[in-house]
Amino acid sequence: MQTRINTLNAIEVLEKLISYPTITPQECGIYVYIKEILYDFEVLELDKEGVKNIFLYKDLSKLQNPSKDNPNTSNSNSCEDSKGLQENLAKPHLCFAGHIDVVPPGEGWESEPFTPITKGEFLYGRGAQDMKAGVSAFVCAIREFVDCVLARDFKESKENAILQNHDTNTQTQGFNGILSVLLTSDEEGAAIFGTKYVLERLKERDLLPHFAVVAEPTSVEKFGDMIKVGRRGSINGILKVFGKQGHVAYPKKCVNPVELIAPYLPKIAGWDLDNGSAEFEPSKLVVTDIRGGLEVVNVTPNDLKIMFNVRNSTKTSLEDLRQYLEGLLAKIPHSLELNQSSKPFLTNKTSEIVQRLVEVLESQNGFAPILSTSGGTSDARYLAEYGVSVVECGVCNDTIHSINERVCISEVESLCECFLALLCKWGA
Repeated sequence: MQTRINTLNAIEVLEKLISYPTITPQECGIYVYIKEILYDFEVLELDKEGVKNIFLYKDLSKLQNPSKDNPNTSNSNSCEDSKGLQENLAKPHLCFAGHIDVVPPGEGWESEPFTPITKGEFLYGRGAQDMKAGVSAFVCAIREFVDCVLARDFKESKENAILQNHDTNTQTQGFNGILSVLLTSDEEGAAIFGTKYVLERLKERDLLPHFAVVAEPTSVEKFGDMIKVGRRGSINGILKVFGKQGHVAYPKKCVNPVELIAPYLPKIAGWDLDNGSAEFEPSKLVVTDIRGGLEVVNVTPNDLKIMFNVRNSTKTSLEDLRQYLEGLLAKIPHSLELNQSSKPFLTNKTSEIVQRLVEVLESQNGFAPILSTSGGTSDARYLAEYGVSVVECGVCNDTIHSINERVCISEVESLCECFLALLCKWGA
């Protein structure tokens, strides 16, 4: 009996996802809905410290290359059996990753933030752009692709329709390996017990992906004009300069920390620690706060506190920053605290995932996306730490975290088409 291909409506799925008030780290049962869509996937629920994480995976090679002994092999044999663990590393593994948690909606919405509403070409709701649109797109694309594989008449029934804007003469069975989904409820929070924790557990099971797409909103003016192939890191710092409090009328009896640091401020505030590169802007030291004293006009401060941040490229490390500041301030009494909240990464532009995604987007849109490393941090950094070739691709980013967050409906549909084409064209 031929398997029916179930084509999900990405917008209807997105509306359902928005209706779950998943403010970090709440999950609100949203994973039950996603598991219903990907009902034939193996499931790992990896919760930690109140954070709910889920990893769903399916070995498509067992479907597309059935054994002679069991021609109807499905995903009944887990990737985690003793034989499967040995085979996993040799199979291509593509993971779609993201988060279901959202920031608090705040006051002033024109509609209920967790009741999705359509106005014109836009769908409104908290998480519409960041990033339930991306989750909806890849879940729907994965479901349709797997159903195509299960139908056994993949090429005849779907390929020409799906790839009508691509090279239809190419003979390909699409992605043939382990296909997975990684979701967390802690990306908008501390992000310690989310994706980072899941990857630690996957490494123990030999289930780390080789390639990953994080569906964060990355487009700028129109869908597909930018994807992220890297991100800057983030280093937070606290510098304290120590002096001796005293009366302003007797400056010789005081040691004013403001006067101590003043000659060095031009080489701290706004200072470029490197020259940047083709992929990254210079790693700039940005002062965010300076304070000291008693807020009176007749007493000098006993000490001065300077807080700063560096969004660092791969050319500057935490130790580079420490050496620079310690050398610069060697002659004045001070203390320095540095903390790397995220590390920079850069995915090779020639990697398979980058090249294939660029080809799909260029064919779909008629123009190639800009390969960027701009913006803040994302969970892609954790995947990169494990050597995963990771790229970020999603809808436009213009209302994330804002009141009346919205997403363009056509962009969600285009993103779903993009992910489906990526799966279909993988073997080309």
